[in-house]
Amino acid sequence: MMENRVFVITGAAGSGKTTVRDYLHDQYKMARVITHTTRPPRDYERDGVDYYFEDEHSFFENHFLESVHYAGQYYGSSYEGLENAWEKSPLATIVLDTAGAITYKEKLGEKAVIIFLQVGDTNELQRRMQGRGDNAEMVAKRVSSKEYNRDLEMPYELQGKAYKVVNHDWEQTRSQIDEIVEKYRG
Repeated sequence: MMENRVFVITGAAGSGKTTVRDYLHDQYKMARVITHTTRPPRDYERDGVDYYFEDEHSFFENHFLESVHYAGQYYGSSYEGLENAWEKSPLATIVLDTAGAITYKEKLGEKAVIIFLQVGDTNELQRRMQGRGDNAEMVAKRVSSKEYNRDLEMPYELQGKAYKVVNHDWEQTRSQIDEIVEKYRG
């Protein structure tokens, strides 16, 4: 029987976290841990599918494994969301900033498999954010935030505990992700 694991995808905004999460879901049928946020949905996002979109009152009614205030909005993942994902599949996936990834590793130990995505070129990260529909004002706000700059490099707390994948070329990235997943598929 396969052990419950959550593949935590982390890195700077625009590094490809959602693309990798979607690949894990589509290729390996990993359940997505739905997280909560107070940020407004993008045009293509749906409540309860992409996020649980909350207001500042309802957000704090949840039982969080981790939460963060980032670029003027609240984000968090609840214990209930993680358990719901594991009910669907023993392998689940979630996108978190590096602070959240550190918390998951500290609280869940070996059940948390951390994959840190790095691009290296901040101009490329900004192009990716604009390409997915973020407006220029939102991109500028994110790029100037201390959280964005923190997430550009793997934090000390994750070194030796996380897989680092440089996401320049999708074929290479996918191959590295496949190698990581195979270690946990029992």
